[in-house]
Amino acid sequence: MEDTLKILFETIEERKKNPLPESYTNYLFSKGEDKILKKIGEECAEVIIASKNNDKDELVKEMVDVFYHCFVLLAEKNISLEDVMREVKERNGKLSRVGERREIDTL
Repeated sequence: MEDTLKILFETIEERKKNPLPESYTNYLFSKGEDKILKKIGEECAEVIIASKNNDKDELVKEMVDVFYHCFVLLAEKNISLEDVMREVKERNGKLSRVGERREIDTL
């Protein structure tokens, strides 16, 4: 699984370095951070809708869209996938302390 995400991220980085005409990824880079952030927001809203509709297939598709657009943002900000994975590994090694977290309001 990690290899698939790594390949996706590397492809996005390659598009940033060597743009391809008609590439959606290059379109996002050309429009800049605000467009990328807008797309992340739209895709997150679609994740919420798919989840509330109990549509597993749609939820998976929308989560992939969120991953993709977040990867584009990381590349735009020159943050490597290794930076993210290092943080995941660091957090994975910590014990969760529910008492240290803010209460989550229910809908």
